[in-house]
Amino acid sequence: MQPRLSLDTPVHWAFGQEIEVLPRIFDDDITLAVMQRRLDPALTLAVRTQLNGTRSLDWHWRGAPGQAMREDLERRLPAPEAGAALVEDVGHIAEAMAYLFSAESIGIRLRTLEGAMCPRFHVDNLPVRLVTTYAGPASEWLPEHAVNRAGLGAPHPDKPDIVADPDAIRQLAVGDLALLKGCGWVGNEERGLVHRSPQPAAGERRLLLALDPG
Repeated sequence: MQPRLSLDTPVHWAFGQEIEVLPRIFDDDITLAVMQRRLDPALTLAVRTQLNGTRSLDWHWRGAPGQAMREDLERRLPAPEAGAALVEDVGHIAEAMAYLFSAESIGIRLRTLEGAMCPRFHVDNLPVRLVTTYAGPASEWLPEHAVNRAGLGAPHPDKPDIVADPDAIRQLAVGDLALLKGCGWVGNEERGLVHRSPQPAAGERRLLLALDPG
């Protein structure tokens, strides 16, 4: 969901339905680039099947995206016999990430969550991360005008609220491919995108993919 703006609100995000929107993350003023997409029926079914079992998923990979990565993920799925569409989607995203950032190695994590992984608004101390939610509530983020950066960091009674405008909180959609620029990006040290993990409803499971280049 894109925020409503006043005429004097600077835009630091880019949304689009084609993959060409993702390289906008290299623009100096952009801290969020999102390719909006809907999961196709085969992928939706593969995701639902993984979440229907009792075993959770917490898969890590660091290395080149390719066949070895796909085979490792397939072995780790709760229902590998029904996971082909999910494995291929993760593989395609990893390959696109490696190409975009000229990275030989990608750090990947695919995990199921029943609670908020990072419930407090924060910034990442790394250059960039790609996140996509396959099921459950997707990540929330704040436009810069709604952020009080003095409140970031470890909680303390003397710190102000991070959220200067609660009505400005925005949320990605299931399936969106979102590149989040962090404070480790050269030239963006004070402008990392402020975001958080949402709290799933009782009994709801979330499936989250996160990728870091390098």
